[in-house]
Amino acid sequence: MTRIAAVSGVLPPHRYGQGELADALAALRPPGADRAVLDRVYGAAGVTTRHLALPLDAYAGLTGFGAANDAFIAAALELGGAAVEQVLAASGVAASEVDLVVSTSVTGIAAPSIEARLAGRLGLRPDVRRVPVFGLGCAAGAAAVGRLHDFLLGRPDGVALLLATELCSLTLQRADRSTANLVATALFGDGAGALLAVGPRHPAFAGAGPEVVASRSRLYPGTERLLGWDIGDEGFRIVLGAELPELVRLHVGEEVSSFLAEHDLKPGDVAAWICHPGGPRVLDALQEELGLPPSALEPSRRSLASVGNLSSASVLHVLRDALAAESPPPPGGYGLMLALGPGFASELVLLRW
Repeated sequence: MTRIAAVSGVLPPHRYGQGELADALAALRPPGADRAVLDRVYGAAGVTTRHLALPLDAYAGLTGFGAANDAFIAAALELGGAAVEQVLAASGVAASEVDLVVSTSVTGIAAPSIEARLAGRLGLRPDVRRVPVFGLGCAAGAAAVGRLHDFLLGRPDGVALLLATELCSLTLQRADRSTANLVATALFGDGAGALLAVGPRHPAFAGAGPEVVASRSRLYPGTERLLGWDIGDEGFRIVLGAELPELVRLHVGEEVSSFLAEHDLKPGDVAAWICHPGGPRVLDALQEELGLPPSALEPSRRSLASVGNLSSASVLHVLRDALAAESPPPPGGYGLMLALGPGFASELVLLRW
């Protein structure tokens, strides 16, 4: 088995209410944009507050993709470094012990990658294995936990680190008047998370974190244009199909039930649902298809309300909160990490406390 030794979640200091953000976007939109539509979309997003990489008044000065990407690199180094420092401190594992780093983001581009720029500052070894990931989107946090587990199956004394850094606000497309872009500006926030996992022969394996039992990745053919980016001169333009909740109903409920059945489990046997908060309609579809009580996805809804959708970092924030809960799953209890992303794809990770 692989044990999750610690999880951290970090947010930028600039925190705003949903009404403030709606006002700011209205000021940046082209003349003639319908404010009533904006208010309706923002009100339905299930978001109360979000944190942004920059002060709100700084976004008007981001006039092109280059400026936005420079801001991404600077903020990602700050937030990502803090997330890794926190997870190392919480686990008691030294940076020099880390054998593998998987770093993921879908909201900016950096070469050298973020973890490479942080390696010296954090004290990672020069021979640390690095896997920077772009393109898995919101599914990347769960997918990376599965890949950490795969690595540690062959390195039972090893240490693997995940860093997810997403600065969604820096992908702002002020000239894009599409409904998809408007929904994205209402839903996504900025933040980072880190997770440290160890194999069964590492001293930190004796800790209290959950074990990774198994994982599953699934692509759904013919859905490539449902979710992702179109990348052009102005940067990242959202692709977000309105049919996403229906495809969740069509595919993901069955996928989850099939995955659990491989381990002689049913959805009712899962004590902790670590679901990516993709949006209210997606969470509603999951709850209905799996026959879950409202309390099962309440941690994801709380995360969505307080910080928005943090793309790949969201599941780490939800998992961190589950680990800190007053009533965590009992010993031997199961948890399921679930996230959806471009492809269209799902990522599932079975956990056991």
